[in-house]
Amino acid sequence: MLSRKRHVTPAEILPLEDYSQKRPAKRREMVALKARRRMEVGPLAMFNFENYDTMWYQIHEMLAIEKGGEAQLKAELAAYNPLIPNGRELVATVMFEIEDPMRRGRVLAQLGGVEDSAFLTVGGDRIAGRSEDDAERTRADGKASAVQFVHFPFSPAQIDVFQRPGAHIVLGFDHPNYRHMAVMPEDARRELAQDFEGTTCLS
Repeated sequence: MLSRKRHVTPAEILPLEDYSQKRPAKRREMVALKARRRMEVGPLAMFNFENYDTMWYQIHEMLAIEKGGEAQLKAELAAYNPLIPNGRELVATVMFEIEDPMRRGRVLAQLGGVEDSAFLTVGGDRIAGRSEDDAERTRADGKASAVQFVHFPFSPAQIDVFQRPGAHIVLGFDHPNYRHMAVMPEDARRELAQDFEGTTCLS
């Protein structure tokens, strides 16, 4: 698979029987890949940065689990293709990981609008996250979803800085009830630098 591909097409979907045979190996491959593309921010939030490979796998997993055929495939492609970075952005699935249901409800009730508070700092520039617009991620009562989808759009100059080895990258939230930041490890920066196109990767 090529991580710089921007869309999963129907022609790239394996028949269910073929995928079932490859599934254990693909699962191991994805565990290793996702570990390089994952970043914790604060005690609750986990950013999982997506690319073609992670979405190809997610679509196949959904088809393998639900077995909905062609009708399901159309819906899965529509849902997951927008989460593949377009070459000028990073895209993350953000999960607020709280096991206890009661505590999860209390915390999420205080995090309304958190999807609009994510940011990256790159070379002194602040890049505001933009939530995926497929659905409202904060309810009318102010409760945030435990799963958010966030795009970080880059300028060419910001891409150039991000791709420099050792670049200082900070990922965080400035929500009044969740102000946390984390410095991106070099291994993660190197991996995510591959999501951009049209520039020379210096990593």
